[in-house]
Amino acid sequence: MRTAIYPGSFDPLTNGHLDLIYRAAKLFDHIIVAVAKNEGKKPLFSLEERLHLVQQSIADLPNVQADTFDTLLVDYADKQKSQAVIRGLRAVSDFEFEFQLALMNRKLNGRVETIFMMPKETYTFLSSRIVKEIARLGGNVESFVPPHVGLALSAKFGQPNGQT
Repeated sequence: MRTAIYPGSFDPLTNGHLDLIYRAAKLFDHIIVAVAKNEGKKPLFSLEERLHLVQQSIADLPNVQADTFDTLLVDYADKQKSQAVIRGLRAVSDFEFEFQLALMNRKLNGRVETIFMMPKETYTFLSSRIVKEIARLGGNVESFVPPHVGLALSAKFGQPNGQT
């Protein structure tokens, strides 16, 4: 079985993330959306909240599951018997950092390949950081995140009835 890991902090999960998940689910037998603990980023949502939001978002994909990890990605990939790691590239500016990570992961474990995927053009500008800022300032994030994520953002920022 061909298994791929799609790691990230997913704080929060966006439609850009979902685009990659849906497309990767067609290419691999099994996808694990691996929510990273990474407390260094000071996430808005707890690890458990992020996991739950991802689980809700992928409920209709039978070959996709969500999990959390707090180890080296290549060690997690080994534990899950994964052959590949999926990384999203929105712009050229993402490439240098992602390329360095891929080379380091290859050095640590040459059995795990990194697959770079580009989102649909409509999502190239989208990031969790930007979505959080829009929501924090009371803007509408409806077209950037799944509905339940929009509601969760509204609740975090104290807006009534998901009116972000």
